[in-house]
Amino acid sequence: MDARIESVGTSSGELHGASIIAALKASGIEYVLAVPDIVTSSGLLAPIARDKDFRLIRVCKEDECIGIASGLSYADKRALILIQYTGFLDSLNAIRGIAVEYKQPICMMVGLLGHDPEKPPRASPRYGVRIIEPILDDMGIAHHLVSEDADVAKIAPAIERAYRYSEPVALLIGRRPQAS
Repeated sequence: MDARIESVGTSSGELHGASIIAALKASGIEYVLAVPDIVTSSGLLAPIARDKDFRLIRVCKEDECIGIASGLSYADKRALILIQYTGFLDSLNAIRGIAVEYKQPICMMVGLLGHDPEKPPRASPRYGVRIIEPILDDMGIAHHLVSEDADVAKIAPAIERAYRYSEPVALLIGRRPQAS
């Protein structure tokens, strides 16, 4: 399987946290494992914390999420990891070992702090944002850029595929989700 997913800049659309939350519910996510970040805090993490349909587990370090999500999958529970790209980079060894080598359905929603949603992440002047997609490609991890509400339709099928085939997926949040 070619994990490369074409990402293109989007128009000046909007991204609403409520749309993302609805997609997470449609995909059967019960647990959200998170380290708060600036990109998703007000529009996504805060509403998830208040939503009784989710069990929010706050962790100290992002790599802790990988093992917890793997354990939940063995109990037939679906989890989403909500982190910033810097935490993704910090967690690469755990992602490599658990998600890739052991083929676990690790679903990551990665905030691209400082990303210009009008450009593809590979064209970012921020080195950390620019290297996310090439790293995901090299690791064989499918990824999808979510920068506006129209992109939210990618979320549920990506999560469903991850659990059906026991493989990791990364949903890259390219714009700060608005609180609804």
